[in-house]
Amino acid sequence: MFTSVGDVTSAGTQRTLPSDGGSARSRASARRPATAGRPGARAFAGGGGSVRPAHPSVLRAAARRIAQRVDGDGPAARPLARRRFLTGAVAALAFTTDLPGTGAAHTAGLDAKNTVKENPFTLGVASGDPKPDSVLLWTRLAPRPWEPGGGLPAGRLTVGWELAHDPRFTRIARSGTATAHPEVDHSVHLEIDGLENDRVYHYRFRAGDWISPAGRTRTAPARTAPIGELRLAAVSCQAYHHGHYTAYRHLADEELDVVLHLGDYLYEHPVDAAGGARALTGPPLPAHFNRETVTLEDYRLRYGLYRSDPDLQAAHAAHPFALTWDDHETENNYAAGRSENADVPTEEFLLRRAAAYRAYWENQPLRMPQKPRGPGMRLYRRLHFGRLAQFDLLDTRQYRSDQLAGDGWQLPGPGIDDPARTMTGAEQESWLLEGWRNSHARWNVVPQQMNFARRRDAPGAGHRLNMDSWDGYPAARRRLLEGAGEAGVENLLVLTGDVHEACGYDLKADWDDPGSRTLGTEIVTTSISSGRDGADRPAGYEAVTRANPHLRFFNGRRGYVVVTLTETRARADFRTVAAVTTPGAPLATAASLTTLSGTPTLHPT
Repeated sequence: MFTSVGDVTSAGTQRTLPSDGGSARSRASARRPATAGRPGARAFAGGGGSVRPAHPSVLRAAARRIAQRVDGDGPAARPLARRRFLTGAVAALAFTTDLPGTGAAHTAGLDAKNTVKENPFTLGVASGDPKPDSVLLWTRLAPRPWEPGGGLPAGRLTVGWELAHDPRFTRIARSGTATAHPEVDHSVHLEIDGLENDRVYHYRFRAGDWISPAGRTRTAPARTAPIGELRLAAVSCQAYHHGHYTAYRHLADEELDVVLHLGDYLYEHPVDAAGGARALTGPPLPAHFNRETVTLEDYRLRYGLYRSDPDLQAAHAAHPFALTWDDHETENNYAAGRSENADVPTEEFLLRRAAAYRAYWENQPLRMPQKPRGPGMRLYRRLHFGRLAQFDLLDTRQYRSDQLAGDGWQLPGPGIDDPARTMTGAEQESWLLEGWRNSHARWNVVPQQMNFARRRDAPGAGHRLNMDSWDGYPAARRRLLEGAGEAGVENLLVLTGDVHEACGYDLKADWDDPGSRTLGTEIVTTSISSGRDGADRPAGYEAVTRANPHLRFFNGRRGYVVVTLTETRARADFRTVAAVTTPGAPLATAASLTTLSGTPTLHPT
């Protein structure tokens, strides 16, 4: 096992030790592992008016080649297929020449003890995408996370790791070493296989004389295992400059099996010296945060800011996360290969998207199949928790048709019912429908980004719909609901983020007939911080509730939702905090809704 700082011994590299204990579905008594503190603000070398670094010329040429295919292939409404991004050996090679495992990724190895003189674990630890026999562990070495390169030289560093059955690390299940490559900003994505299913594990890393905070993770139950209960949380939308991550501090203390992040983990908007609504009183934030993220360095630095938050670190250390993105991890309301801004050439936006996707993977607990290739990244995927639940995580941003009518809230007009319009792209849609046909789970859960149920802004004629949500793609939504019915899915549960409000919807066969058959339910989590403090009754509350009789709950405070699944019911507890512009707000449960297995209608509990 690791010894204290200053008394260094080898952690070993054996990867096949047998697991020797820990009862199934066990819970640790200490729910919040220790986390690294917020790093002190440091002046950015060259920041505050320095010239933004240009995209490398080889990437620009590759993006130009791909853009020629995109712009010359059909109308703007046509979805941008993933395979089109990967067309052409020259383009693909250009986007991968500086990744580990390729010819150019031959940086020198560095001695961690002599190189790492400051705490490199300022961004904490994380785990993700639990499988029955495998866990994915993450960390990123960054002694100075608000500086380019995290304050480390451009060389490879060896990182030790331990996986234990107990929080004191007296019973080591596995241990070994991994390499932190500078090409991926010294991040580590460690997949450990051959573990016992349905078990809690504890983990930590070591670099030189420094030992990371400990994290807690778990494996999923076997695919055929009966499960009495599964507890998950859904979170989304955490604009750093809109407030504190108080909700995450409470989330770290919840008894959960997994946390589903539904997008907007990072915002591209500028953050001023005081951190916006946080009104920080310490040293000012570096000036390079006060600009919109565009380049790879921009996005990497912004993740350094977000992940330095101790409450976010506590939540990651306490629970495994399964994440998907929305728009702000790249740019507000982008659609496939097209920027929100019509005057941005496709070539330019693909460069930005490639940078954003790469930084996203570097900074999240994601497995190797999700590693991006240029401006393309296969993020949609499937997780199983025994026979109780199947999770189909969607990507409704990368493959979608362009929004109609200039985006935003608009009167529904011509073209909105065009069956060629898509939110997911044909390949992902087929994957989802096939997954439902083959599912044997009691609950089919769809974690995704955008409001799925119809949501009018006012009753009667003249109502508007949000063109960025599923309301802008009604034919695609109808295909999914019909496909779920044809597949025999009895318990469809859609989990949604994006709107900074907590909602519960019945998914109706006919939105205009409140008495029509209910096909499933939708639980919308509010934001962690985006939108600042919010209100119990947000703007437009009366009009929205009257216009949408299938809306069962509506609240505009910040927080998250905890969903408990059993064989007979699903219960959603909407957790809220009264304020995020000041830290330390207590947690409340604003409402609880329940739907019974086989009877998909939400009822107050």
